[in-house]
Amino acid sequence: MSDLRIHFSNRQQADHFLSQGVHRVVRQPNGVLAIGDAAPGVLLAQICLDRRGLWLQVPGGARGVHLNGRQVRRMALLRAGDAIYVDGVELLLQAPLRAMPAVLDPGDHLGDPRVVLRGVAGQHHGRSFTLGPARLVGTSREADIRIDAAAFPARHALLERHGDVVLLRSLGSEPTVVNGVPVRDAVIGAGDQLVFDGQHRFVLEVPAVPAEVPLDAPVVAMDGPVAAGKVARPATRLPWLLLAALLLGLVLSALLWFGAR
Repeated sequence: MSDLRIHFSNRQQADHFLSQGVHRVVRQPNGVLAIGDAAPGVLLAQICLDRRGLWLQVPGGARGVHLNGRQVRRMALLRAGDAIYVDGVELLLQAPLRAMPAVLDPGDHLGDPRVVLRGVAGQHHGRSFTLGPARLVGTSREADIRIDAAAFPARHALLERHGDVVLLRSLGSEPTVVNGVPVRDAVIGAGDQLVFDGQHRFVLEVPAVPAEVPLDAPVVAMDGPVAAGKVARPATRLPWLLLAALLLGLVLSALLWFGAR
Protein backbone atom coordinates (compact mmCIF):
# COMPACT_ATOMS: atom_id res chain seq x y z
CA MET A 1 0.00 0.00 0.00
CA SER A 2 1.91 3.02 -1.27
CA ASP A 3 0.91 6.60 -2.06
CA LEU A 4 -2.32 6.32 -0.08
CA ARG A 5 -3.87 9.58 1.02
CA ILE A 6 -6.87 10.84 2.97
CA HIS A 7 -9.02 13.31 1.04
CA PHE A 8 -11.45 15.59 2.88
CA SER A 9 -14.64 15.68 0.80
CA ASN A 10 -15.58 19.07 2.24
CA ARG A 11 -12.04 20.33 1.43
CA GLN A 12 -11.74 21.55 5.01
CA GLN A 13 -8.15 20.33 5.07
CA ALA A 14 -5.50 19.49 2.49
CA ASP A 15 -4.99 15.85 1.52
CA HIS A 16 -3.11 13.89 4.15
CA PHE A 17 -0.63 11.31 2.79
CA LEU A 18 -0.35 8.12 4.81
CA SER A 19 3.11 6.96 5.87
CA GLN A 20 4.00 4.00 8.06
CA GLY A 21 2.67 4.49 11.58
CA VAL A 22 -0.39 5.78 13.41
CA HIS A 23 -2.37 8.79 12.18
CA ARG A 24 -4.64 10.44 14.75
CA VAL A 25 -7.98 11.90 13.70
CA VAL A 26 -8.97 14.64 16.16
CA ARG A 27 -11.58 17.33 16.64
CA GLN A 28 -9.68 20.56 17.26
CA PRO A 29 -10.82 23.17 19.80
CA ASN A 30 -12.33 25.21 16.95
CA GLY A 31 -14.46 22.22 15.92
CA VAL A 32 -12.53 21.49 12.72
CA LEU A 33 -11.45 17.91 12.00
CA ALA A 34 -7.71 17.32 11.54
CA ILE A 35 -5.27 14.42 11.05
CA GLY A 36 -1.79 14.22 12.54
CA ASP A 37 0.12 13.95 15.78
CA ALA A 38 0.75 17.69 15.91
CA ALA A 39 -2.94 18.59 15.79
CA PRO A 40 -4.37 19.15 19.31
CA GLY A 41 -7.88 18.06 20.12
CA VAL A 42 -10.15 15.21 21.12
CA LEU A 43 -9.14 11.83 19.67
CA LEU A 44 -11.96 10.41 17.52
CA ALA A 45 -10.18 7.65 15.58
CA GLN A 46 -6.79 6.37 14.42
CA ILE A 47 -5.66 5.14 11.00
CA CYS A 48 -2.81 2.63 11.30
CA LEU A 49 -0.52 1.58 8.44
CA ASP A 50 2.28 -0.97 8.64
CA ARG A 51 3.58 -3.98 6.73
CA ARG A 52 0.57 -6.05 7.85
CA GLY A 53 -1.96 -3.72 6.26
CA LEU A 54 -4.21 -0.77 6.96
CA TRP A 55 -6.97 -0.50 9.51
CA LEU A 56 -9.16 1.94 11.42
CA GLN A 57 -9.23 2.02 15.22
CA VAL A 58 -11.92 3.69 17.32
CA PRO A 59 -11.27 4.42 21.01
CA GLY A 60 -13.66 2.84 23.49
CA GLY A 61 -16.86 4.81 23.96
CA ALA A 62 -16.41 6.93 20.82
CA ARG A 63 -19.42 7.33 18.54
CA GLY A 64 -20.06 8.78 15.12
CA VAL A 65 -17.41 6.80 13.18
CA HIS A 66 -18.69 4.92 10.13
CA LEU A 67 -17.01 2.99 7.32
CA ASN A 68 -18.93 2.83 4.04
CA GLY A 69 -22.14 3.60 5.91
CA ARG A 70 -21.64 1.08 8.73
CA GLN A 71 -20.76 2.06 12.28
CA VAL A 72 -17.33 1.04 13.55
CA ARG A 73 -17.16 0.28 17.26
CA ARG A 74 -13.59 -0.91 17.74
CA MET A 75 -11.62 -1.79 14.59
CA ALA A 76 -12.09 -2.30 10.84
CA LEU A 77 -9.82 -3.19 7.95
CA LEU A 78 -9.43 -0.56 5.25
CA ARG A 79 -8.86 -0.68 1.50
CA ALA A 80 -8.36 1.99 -1.12
CA GLY A 81 -11.69 3.57 -2.06
CA ASP A 82 -13.27 3.32 1.40
CA ALA A 83 -15.31 6.23 2.73
CA ILE A 84 -14.72 6.98 6.42
CA TYR A 85 -17.22 9.23 8.20
CA VAL A 86 -15.87 10.87 11.36
CA ASP A 87 -17.90 13.46 13.26
CA GLY A 88 -20.02 14.10 10.17
CA VAL A 89 -17.05 14.62 7.82
CA GLU A 90 -16.36 12.25 4.91
CA LEU A 91 -12.76 11.11 4.52
CA LEU A 92 -11.99 9.26 1.28
CA LEU A 93 -9.10 6.81 1.22
CA GLN A 94 -7.61 7.44 -2.22
CA ALA A 95 -4.91 5.63 -4.20
CA PRO A 96 -3.25 6.52 -7.52
CA LEU A 97 -4.90 5.16 -10.65
CA ARG A 98 -3.17 2.43 -12.64
CA ALA A 99 -1.36 3.23 -15.87
CA MET A 100 -2.65 1.86 -19.16
CA PRO A 101 -0.70 -1.28 -20.17
CA ALA A 102 1.50 -0.92 -23.23
CA VAL A 103 -0.09 -4.03 -24.76
CA LEU A 104 -3.58 -5.28 -23.97
CA ASP A 105 -4.24 -9.01 -23.79
CA PRO A 106 -6.59 -9.84 -26.70
CA GLY A 107 -7.18 -13.43 -25.48
CA ASP A 108 -10.57 -15.05 -25.11
CA HIS A 109 -11.55 -15.14 -21.42
CA LEU A 110 -15.15 -16.30 -21.77
CA GLY A 111 -14.51 -19.58 -20.01
CA ASP A 112 -12.42 -18.27 -17.11
CA PRO A 113 -14.60 -17.67 -14.02
CA ARG A 114 -11.76 -16.70 -11.67
CA VAL A 115 -11.72 -12.94 -12.27
CA VAL A 116 -14.85 -11.52 -10.64
CA LEU A 117 -16.34 -8.25 -9.49
CA ARG A 118 -17.63 -8.88 -5.96
CA GLY A 119 -20.24 -6.66 -4.35
CA VAL A 120 -19.22 -5.44 -0.89
CA ALA A 121 -21.96 -2.85 -0.25
CA GLY A 122 -25.20 -1.67 -1.76
CA GLN A 123 -27.75 -3.48 -3.90
CA HIS A 124 -25.42 -6.32 -4.96
CA HIS A 125 -23.70 -6.94 -1.62
CA GLY A 126 -22.48 -10.54 -1.50
CA ARG A 127 -22.94 -11.21 -5.23
CA SER A 128 -20.13 -11.84 -7.70
CA PHE A 129 -20.07 -11.12 -11.43
CA THR A 130 -17.62 -12.95 -13.68
CA LEU A 131 -15.69 -10.75 -16.08
CA GLY A 132 -15.14 -13.06 -19.02
CA PRO A 133 -17.35 -11.22 -21.50
CA ALA A 134 -17.81 -7.44 -21.43
CA ARG A 135 -20.25 -6.31 -18.74
CA LEU A 136 -22.66 -3.39 -19.11
CA VAL A 137 -23.45 -1.35 -15.98
CA GLY A 138 -26.68 0.64 -15.90
CA THR A 139 -30.41 0.63 -15.26
CA SER A 140 -31.49 -0.82 -18.61
CA ARG A 141 -32.87 -4.34 -18.90
CA GLU A 142 -29.89 -5.52 -20.95
CA ALA A 143 -27.43 -4.36 -18.27
CA ASP A 144 -25.33 -7.20 -16.82
CA ILE A 145 -24.80 -5.30 -13.56
CA ARG A 146 -28.08 -3.52 -13.01
CA ILE A 147 -28.24 -0.55 -10.62
CA ASP A 148 -31.80 0.25 -9.59
CA ALA A 149 -31.61 4.00 -9.01
CA ALA A 150 -33.84 6.60 -10.64
CA ALA A 151 -31.02 9.05 -11.38
CA PHE A 152 -28.55 6.42 -12.61
CA PRO A 153 -27.97 6.24 -16.41
CA ALA A 154 -29.44 3.41 -18.46
CA ARG A 155 -25.99 2.75 -19.96
CA HIS A 156 -23.42 3.98 -17.48
CA ALA A 157 -20.20 2.10 -18.23
CA LEU A 158 -18.69 -0.97 -19.86
CA LEU A 159 -16.23 -3.33 -18.16
CA GLU A 160 -13.88 -5.14 -20.55
CA ARG A 161 -11.42 -7.74 -19.35
CA HIS A 162 -7.92 -7.96 -20.80
CA GLY A 163 -5.92 -10.64 -19.00
CA ASP A 164 -5.54 -9.72 -15.33
CA VAL A 165 -6.76 -6.15 -15.76
CA VAL A 166 -10.16 -4.70 -16.59
CA LEU A 167 -10.86 -1.55 -18.58
CA LEU A 168 -13.63 0.73 -17.35
CA ARG A 169 -15.10 2.69 -20.25
CA SER A 170 -17.65 5.38 -19.43
CA LEU A 171 -20.71 5.55 -21.71
CA GLY A 172 -22.26 8.66 -20.20
CA SER A 173 -21.45 11.85 -18.36
CA GLU A 174 -21.50 10.45 -14.82
CA PRO A 175 -18.13 9.35 -13.38
CA THR A 176 -17.34 6.14 -11.53
CA VAL A 177 -15.33 6.30 -8.31
CA VAL A 178 -12.25 4.04 -8.53
CA ASN A 179 -10.14 3.81 -5.38
CA GLY A 180 -11.77 6.99 -4.10
CA VAL A 181 -11.11 9.01 -7.28
CA PRO A 182 -13.94 9.99 -9.69
CA VAL A 183 -12.99 8.91 -13.23
CA ARG A 184 -14.58 8.27 -16.60
CA ASP A 185 -12.13 5.69 -17.96
CA ALA A 186 -9.66 3.67 -15.91
CA VAL A 187 -7.57 0.51 -15.70
CA ILE A 188 -8.67 -1.72 -12.81
CA GLY A 189 -6.56 -4.43 -11.20
CA ALA A 190 -6.74 -6.87 -8.32
CA GLY A 191 -8.06 -5.31 -5.10
CA ASP A 192 -9.30 -2.09 -6.70
CA GLN A 193 -12.65 -0.78 -5.49
CA LEU A 194 -15.38 0.68 -7.70
CA VAL A 195 -18.35 2.71 -6.48
CA PHE A 196 -21.44 3.35 -8.58
CA ASP A 197 -24.00 5.97 -7.55
CA GLY A 198 -22.23 6.62 -4.26
CA GLN A 199 -23.29 3.44 -2.47
CA HIS A 200 -22.95 0.38 -4.73
CA ARG A 201 -19.44 -0.92 -4.01
CA PHE A 202 -17.50 -3.64 -5.83
CA VAL A 203 -13.99 -5.07 -5.49
CA LEU A 204 -12.11 -6.72 -8.35
CA GLU A 205 -10.77 -10.13 -7.33
CA VAL A 206 -8.04 -11.82 -9.37
CA PRO A 207 -6.47 -15.16 -8.30
CA ALA A 208 -2.84 -15.01 -7.26
CA VAL A 209 -0.46 -16.61 -9.74
CA PRO A 210 2.09 -18.87 -7.97
CA ALA A 211 5.72 -18.20 -8.78
CA GLU A 212 7.21 -20.61 -11.28
CA VAL A 213 9.92 -22.89 -9.85
CA PRO A 214 12.78 -23.79 -12.25
CA LEU A 215 12.98 -27.47 -13.12
CA ASP A 216 16.63 -27.61 -12.08
CA ALA A 217 16.07 -25.94 -8.72
CA PRO A 218 17.47 -27.89 -5.75
CA VAL A 219 15.07 -29.54 -3.36
CA VAL A 220 15.50 -28.30 0.18
CA ALA A 221 14.99 -30.72 3.08
CA MET A 222 14.90 -29.99 6.78
CA ASP A 223 18.63 -30.67 7.16
CA GLY A 224 19.87 -28.70 4.16
CA PRO A 225 19.93 -28.60 0.37
CA VAL A 226 19.70 -31.73 -1.73
CA ALA A 227 21.30 -32.04 -5.12
CA ALA A 228 19.06 -31.32 -8.11
CA GLY A 229 17.29 -34.36 -9.49
CA LYS A 230 17.11 -36.13 -6.13
CA VAL A 231 13.96 -36.25 -4.09
CA ALA A 232 14.21 -35.57 -0.39
CA ARG A 233 12.36 -38.21 1.58
CA PRO A 234 10.65 -37.07 4.74
CA ALA A 235 11.87 -38.61 7.97
CA THR A 236 9.85 -41.56 9.24
CA ARG A 237 7.45 -40.52 11.96
CA LEU A 238 5.32 -42.66 14.22
CA PRO A 239 1.66 -42.50 13.24
CA TRP A 240 0.53 -41.37 16.68
CA LEU A 241 -2.94 -40.47 15.52
CA LEU A 242 -3.49 -43.93 14.04
CA LEU A 243 -2.18 -45.65 17.17
CA ALA A 244 -4.45 -43.55 19.36
CA ALA A 245 -7.44 -44.46 17.19
CA LEU A 246 -6.59 -48.18 17.45
CA LEU A 247 -6.22 -48.02 21.21
CA LEU A 248 -9.51 -46.20 21.52
CA GLY A 249 -11.17 -48.86 19.37
CA LEU A 250 -9.76 -51.64 21.57
CA VAL A 251 -11.00 -49.94 24.73
CA LEU A 252 -14.51 -49.49 23.31
CA SER A 253 -14.56 -53.13 22.14
CA ALA A 254 -13.53 -54.33 25.59
CA LEU A 255 -16.24 -52.26 27.25
CA LEU A 256 -18.89 -53.61 24.90
CA TRP A 257 -17.67 -57.21 25.36
CA PHE A 258 -17.56 -57.18 29.16
CA GLY A 259 -20.70 -55.04 29.38
CA ALA A 260 -22.67 -57.57 27.33
CA ARG A 261 -21.65 -60.37 29.74
